[in-house]
Amino acid sequence: MKLKRAGIGLGLAILAMGGIPALAAEPEAEAVEAAEAEASLVPADFEVPTLVEGPGFKLVPLGPELVKIDFDAYMSSIEHLQQTFTRSTAWPHPNISDADAMLDMETEQARFEKRESFAYGVLTPDGTRERGSFYVRPSPVPGYDAVVSLWVTKAEYDAGFDAELYEWGKEWIAKEWPFKNAAYPGRAIDWVTWDAQVAEAK
Repeated sequence: MKLKRAGIGLGLAILAMGGIPALAAEPEAEAVEAAEAEASLVPADFEVPTLVEGPGFKLVPLGPELVKIDFDAYMSSIEHLQQTFTRSTAWPHPNISDADAMLDMETEQARFEKRESFAYGVLTPDGTRERGSFYVRPSPVPGYDAVVSLWVTKAEYDAGFDAELYEWGKEWIAKEWPFKNAAYPGRAIDWVTWDAQVAEAK
């Protein structure tokens, strides 16, 4: 990042002296665009969904405007999510602060805007409550072009929504996203196998 800034600054200084036409700065811009394209999880011409309606729910990108209902959702199901989603006590935990929650939303929004990964809140149709979350991320394991994961609250899990969202999500990814081989750890791939593949890829 520092090298890019230095390069841009030098280019502007030279232009200010009138030594090189403005068009000479274009290679720098092209390099930045190329780097951004390389970091992108999806092709440049792919229009990433920002509102998707399903049976009894809708998906919208996670961001600061959803911080309250997202916080309420995962804090209602701490032990459930530690066992079924993160398999860790690192998240969620009882001491998550408002600042922590907002930082998480800002981070997910930034990754979405950069097309690095895509995190969605799974909301009720009226948008007043979050039933869970749905994630599309890069794969750490060769051979997969994305990793798809999801969670739902304990109440929604008990009502059978986890299985419903998973089945719906597989079809949505297959039909609407440009992936040839998406991984579903803990579902289509058991955790033991997935963990071994991740460890081998490091």
